[in-house]
Amino acid sequence: MLFIFAVQEVRLVCVDVASNTEATVGGVMKLTCIYCMKREEISAETKVDWFYTGSASDYRRMLIYLYDREPQEPEDAEMYWKGRLTWIGSKDLQDISISIVNVSANDSGTYECEVSRFFELDSFKHSTTKKITIELKVKMQASVDTTALYSKIMMYVLLVFLTLWLLVEMIYCYRKISKSEELAQDTATDYLAIPSENKENPGPAVTE
Repeated sequence: MLFIFAVQEVRLVCVDVASNTEATVGGVMKLTCIYCMKREEISAETKVDWFYTGSASDYRRMLIYLYDREPQEPEDAEMYWKGRLTWIGSKDLQDISISIVNVSANDSGTYECEVSRFFELDSFKHSTTKKITIELKVKMQASVDTTALYSKIMMYVLLVFLTLWLLVEMIYCYRKISKSEELAQDTATDYLAIPSENKENPGPAVTE
């Protein structure tokens, strides 16, 4: 009974994360689109449309990918996009992201993730829509992540410091143990030497 109660209390955890906006030519780029659902929307019907609108100087809004009961390419999608887009969304459809395979310089521009949910609650039908815009920039080479670089440098510095500290501690402990052993040995030698001196120098004889 406790197990059943625990299972019934499980809630879906969703975190709204912004998409990366920088891609590298020849790589794979994930276009992140997150639409967290409320408790009453868990059984909602979801439809997703992905649009590419080009750049500011070359605006042309076109449907490049969609989810309508299943992920699929539009029938009228341009050949340029066919086979280059992959669905990587979650089963609960809170993550409705896609990825671009073999990124090219022409992939720079604006992408729109338009999510529509249709659900029914207590005989009341309702729908919600959310649109997420991603400005993608494609570069020939990936830029250096200075934060990651500094983190690696600090990690190596810390490792060197800890190694030196451990070495100093080991030397200190070794010397302390050596001194303790020498002191114990000297004490034992002095203790054993006392009876010998007493035998060599007996006290005065007692006369009646």
